[in-house]
Amino acid sequence: MAENEVAVKSNDALAMAKDAIQYIVVGVGNEQYGIDIKYIDNIVRISRITRVPTVQPYFKGVINLRGEVVAVMSLRLKMNLDDDEITNKSRIIIIKMDGNDSIGILVDEVKKVVTISDDDIERAAHSKNGIPSFISGVGKVDEGLVSILDLTTIIDEEE
Repeated sequence: MAENEVAVKSNDALAMAKDAIQYIVVGVGNEQYGIDIKYIDNIVRISRITRVPTVQPYFKGVINLRGEVVAVMSLRLKMNLDDDEITNKSRIIIIKMDGNDSIGILVDEVKKVVTISDDDIERAAHSKNGIPSFISGVGKVDEGLVSILDLTTIIDEEE
């Protein structure tokens, strides 16, 4: 009987590993946000951002990343927070969505990588009163809560 119990426990661990997703936890202001690691192409230090005229205010401009021109968006401005304060901890996270060009998201800092199982994520509504939510859910981790970013809504240009 003890052998069967061990087998069941290891099967539960395998099932949990299949439902678990790794997230990069980033800081924006006093909040922690998780970005699904499968969409992250690169994390780079702040380099020279070239301004582009007549774009949405949350677009900071473009950078040259190994010969590729990548648009950079301020996550703070997109979420209607205060303007960015660039520090040594500030980073640009290069996001590569399925079949789309890369886009950079400016964050205050990159904190760590966490693994959160699907059972530990409380799903959020995608929109409330017609206002899109940038959060797809809230994950429970040892140190507290991490808001999971809905990258499709954040990157969407329909405004």
